[in-house]
Parts: sequence; structure tokens; C-alpha cells
Amino acid sequence: MPPGDPRLRASDADRDRAAALLREHHAEGRLTAEEFHERLDKALEAKTLGDIDALMKDLPSIDLYRLPDAALRRVPPGSAVPRRVGDVTPSRSAAWAVWAGVSALVIAIWLVTGIVSGGAAWFPWPVFFVILLGRWASRRG
Repeated sequence: MPPGDPRLRASDADRDRAAALLREHHAEGRLTAEEFHERLDKALEAKTLGDIDALMKDLPSIDLYRLPDAALRRVPPGSAVPRRVGDVTPSRSAAWAVWAGVSALVIAIWLVTGIVSGGAAWFPWPVFFVILLGRWASRRG
């Protein structure tokens, strides 16, 4: 018998793939809930590939391996990658780590200076560094 012969026994993988296809068709609105459950039961009980094919004959074919979002596709290194706002990249994480470390250091220096000078240095100059460094970190990555 040739590999696509409808008389061949269906495997568990064949039944699982049929169930996944039926779920996709139901999600797209091609099957009502009642039709979906009826066909799903038949798909899980299918004995041959022909039984599965009969469940799909009035539905268009679907490639289950297509990626739903361009952001999930692999991109060759060095090429431009369209990003969404807020995507976390290693360089963006590193930039924010630098911001946090430098900001904490500058604020600590300011506090120590203020305490040592008896309150004479309480002008909040670290705010300028924190804001400027934050702008830099937000543009990285």
C-alpha cells in the first residue's frame, strides 16, 4: 500500500494532528461547537487515514507549522529586527542594570556628603544624573 493510502491504519500522531486541525478550524469559525465536538470524537476514534480524511474533506487545508507572529521568526544575526516597544533585549537589560547601579552610587554619595556636611549639601543634584542616565538606558538595545 502506498504511504497516503486511505486504508492504512491511523497512528496516535495522525489522530492528534487531526484534532489540532479541527481545533484550528473551530477557532477560525468554520465549525460550530457542536460540529467540532462531533468531529473531534470521530477523529480520536478513527481507525484509518481514510476516516480522518473524511472528517476534513469539506475544510480547507491548514499548515499547522506556520508562525503566528513575525516577531517569533528567527532572524539572521546582524540584520535589522523590527521591535515592539518594551521588548527586553540583553543590551537593554544591561543598560538598565548600569542605570540602577550608577543611580544607587550617586544617591549614596549624595546622602553621605549631606550627612558629613551637616545638611549643607542637600541640593538634590543626583536627580539630574538619574534622569539623564535613564534617558540613555531607554534608548539602548
